[in-house]
Parts: sequence; C-alpha cells; structure tokens
Amino acid sequence: MAAIETITVDLPAEIAESLHQAVEAGEYTSTSEAIGDAVRLWKLHRDFDDDTHGYSTEELRELVREGLESGPSPWDSMAEIKAEARRRWEAAAAKVDR
Repeated sequence: MAAIETITVDLPAEIAESLHQAVEAGEYTSTSEAIGDAVRLWKLHRDFDDDTHGYSTEELRELVREGLESGPSPWDSMAEIKAEARRRWEAAAAKVDR
C-alpha cells in the first residue's frame, strides 16, 4: 500500500458542509476519502490538461507518424470532415436504435 501523508487544508464553510453531507449520505466513508477522491480527479484533470493532453511524447510521435503515413485527406475542407463525422455518428446511432 502507498505511504500516507497527513496534509491539513482550510476550506470555505460551504465546501466543508458539502463534504460532511456527502459522508452523511453514505457517498464516502470519511471526509478524508472524499478529499482523496477530489485530489485524484484534480490530478487526472491536470495531467490531461497539459500540452500533451495525457499522451506521452512517444505516443504523440507515433500518432504523427501514423498521420503522415496515412497520406492526404480525402476531404477538402473542415465542413466536409464535419459532415462525414456527422454521417458516421448518425449511422452508428441508427445501429444502436435497432
């Protein structure tokens, strides 16, 4: 199990109250668990929101290589790309509705 470190934080009263309500409602077993969940979400958001959007440099290089090797786009404009994406989305949605 990972090492645990105790950190003290000051929260606005309304956020502290929301934490207590979540624990009382049984969403979390403790305020510590709720804070831990919030910090994990913050870290996920932070890791994704950097310049690489969650990809490693090697993964980005591989994506660029694949893009270059795939050749020129069959579409001439962004409007055509959006129309094709919409067509594919509607076709997939129609399959699900069956």
